[in-house]
Amino acid sequence: MSMTSINGFNYVVSGYSGNLEQWVTFTTQGIGSGPDPYTLSNFTASDNNLWQFDIAFDATGSNVNNLIAHPGQNLNFITSTVNTPVLKGAFPGTTGSLVMSKVGTFTAAGTTATNTAFTLVTANVRIGPGQTITGTGIPAGTTVVSVAGLVVQMSAASASTLPITAVFDNNIAVSGGCVVLHPYLFLYGNNGLIQNSSAGDFSNWVSPDANSNNVASGKILKGLPIRGGSASPAGLFWASDALIRVSFAPSSAGGVNYYWTYDLVSSQTSVMSSNGIIEYDGIFYWAGVDRFLSYNGVVQELDNKVNQNYFFDNINIQQRQKVWATKVPRYGEIWWFYPKGDATECTDAIIYNIREKTWYDAGQAIGARRSAGVFSEIFPKPIWAGNEANTTGKYTLWQHETGVDQVYLTSVNSIKSFFETNNIAPLNGLVGSIAQPGENMLTRIERLEPNFIQTGPMTVIVTGQGYAEDIIVDSTPFTFTPSTLKIDMREQRREMRLRFESNTFNGDYQMGRVLISLSSGDTRSTGNV
Repeated sequence: MSMTSINGFNYVVSGYSGNLEQWVTFTTQGIGSGPDPYTLSNFTASDNNLWQFDIAFDATGSNVNNLIAHPGQNLNFITSTVNTPVLKGAFPGTTGSLVMSKVGTFTAAGTTATNTAFTLVTANVRIGPGQTITGTGIPAGTTVVSVAGLVVQMSAASASTLPITAVFDNNIAVSGGCVVLHPYLFLYGNNGLIQNSSAGDFSNWVSPDANSNNVASGKILKGLPIRGGSASPAGLFWASDALIRVSFAPSSAGGVNYYWTYDLVSSQTSVMSSNGIIEYDGIFYWAGVDRFLSYNGVVQELDNKVNQNYFFDNINIQQRQKVWATKVPRYGEIWWFYPKGDATECTDAIIYNIREKTWYDAGQAIGARRSAGVFSEIFPKPIWAGNEANTTGKYTLWQHETGVDQVYLTSVNSIKSFFETNNIAPLNGLVGSIAQPGENMLTRIERLEPNFIQTGPMTVIVTGQGYAEDIIVDSTPFTFTPSTLKIDMREQRREMRLRFESNTFNGDYQMGRVLISLSSGDTRSTGNV
């Protein structure tokens, strides 16, 4: 997905196996319209399509932005070598006339003769050897052999003498994706390929500042812009086995002009998925195949002693390309959505909190069933795409971090929220206390004094077991409201925990200091308590 905001409206574009669609919403609230389909040329629908997007401003000052989109057939295999065309079109587009065409094609007027010469009306710096040329009277498969002034020599003779407008095609197709390092368009793919257009002209791939280079042994999977300082523009490119930094650094040697430098940052890194890389305040974060990594001048492992194994042991590795990353800057969070277990779509998320330097997960909540998204920019809320069909058989764009209920059209559903404590015990040291100097007895809870800022009723459940591998036994739920002063109960467990839950319309809560009355219970049992 990609998004831009103009004149009070958000324009969101999303891709799927068979097309692109545009949605329009207000920048102050999530009311809008869509989806409206695009008309795409040189596009092949495929269940393996995995889109990459970027937005390019017009360096000529026409105030028209271009959406760059690449439908790579990478969903099943991250290292797929299938090359597909890159598309571009005005963005935002006009509803009813959303069009995208192939990058690297352009037209030029001239005259054919019954020979291999095509004479241009005016000189054109975009034309170069190897391009395909088509037009009236020109045989299929004809290519440009050379250009001298106004004369283009073709690989085959024209069948007629006519003034025509010929179509030239650079045959741009890659397997990896696209990124704009303004004012250049970069494409990447097989065998470490990185190639770029001429400055500000995405139809020009033959001028001196356009370049094509192979910089790694593995496929380039993802590119993102980075601060380059005096060497701007600059970008980072993740290969399947390396990280490369590209910088604009014009130089000359032996009468040849060079424009770009390619620096190997690391040859010992990995990437879980091409859309699982995110930039947060100038630092880049991503999931590797067995650890989390970051780049802030150097590649470093992102410390995770909380749930790293939970993520890597439970991810459906066959669906690794569905892992995607986004951020919620308001709360300092980076989210990685992933298919858990044998799920084929994302069902859970692992979250790193930048501010608190800690990790947690979404617990397979309904908000984790998302397949793509865009983070807050002008519009203050993240927009994420659901991966479960709605009542019309299509898929919903959800505005997150808004209210406390799930709202779909006129349907409003409460969102279940709960948390569970660690094992608890009285200070004289039973199971759950730090020192544990006392006898091995059950813990009894007799009273709980709620201290919540809450809307709507909540429940608390006493849960636990006799041993770590024993059957978990839950009490009946104890309901409390904002006016509840105390809850009397007589529950005991050897390993005791409390689970607080809210599942009501407009339900919300913040916990203060909850007091509980604990004492020693019965002696150790044989289990199931």
